[in-house]
Amino acid sequence: MKLSTAKREDIKLRIGISGASGFGKTYSALLMAMGLASDASKVAIIDTENGSSHLYNSLGPFKVLHLEPPFSPGRYIEAITICENEGMEVIIVDGISQMWMGKGGCLNIHQELGGRFQDWAKVTPKYQSFLDAILGSKCHIITTVRRKTDYSIGTNEYGRTMVIKHGTKEITREGFEYELTVNFELINAQHLVKASKDRTGLFNNKPRICY
Repeated sequence: MKLSTAKREDIKLRIGISGASGFGKTYSALLMAMGLASDASKVAIIDTENGSSHLYNSLGPFKVLHLEPPFSPGRYIEAITICENEGMEVIIVDGISQMWMGKGGCLNIHQELGGRFQDWAKVTPKYQSFLDAILGSKCHIITTVRRKTDYSIGTNEYGRTMVIKHGTKEITREGFEYELTVNFELINAQHLVKASKDRTGLFNNKPRICY
């Protein structure tokens, strides 16, 4: 063990981009990755969206790893490891919502185990291993996450049952964004973005256009 002077340039970034379908998560992630990498060929995208990343090949010769079901945490870890071993500088995981609720994902595994509360004791370590692979990677990591409208059932002033809208919620395990360096939320289809989490202090309360 030894002391050393803290340097921001030594940090490998963990960046999240979330938004509804069609808001530009993949394209925004690729543009960001191009700015982080020394060369486009050092960018890899783990594509779970049926090859949609190929639509943006005009951005440069980035690499694509197609990840098909089952979307288990272990398969995501394997994909990240392949990208690291190939010398990539930036890895885009597009997207992680499938790891949570897709075929073979954490919710699917939980249901197959019986769907009981105690069954999470077997699922959580798998999710934690996935999270450790992201946090411990020697590459910059950019993840994309789908968002959905969050509702609850309540009562109005007259005691009548009503649906209450609470905005949007990321489709992944609660608390994922708190593990990231920066988490960007795409607000609309015009690519307006806000930082819902920012450990750098560069983006707080500063809405910006991604592209």
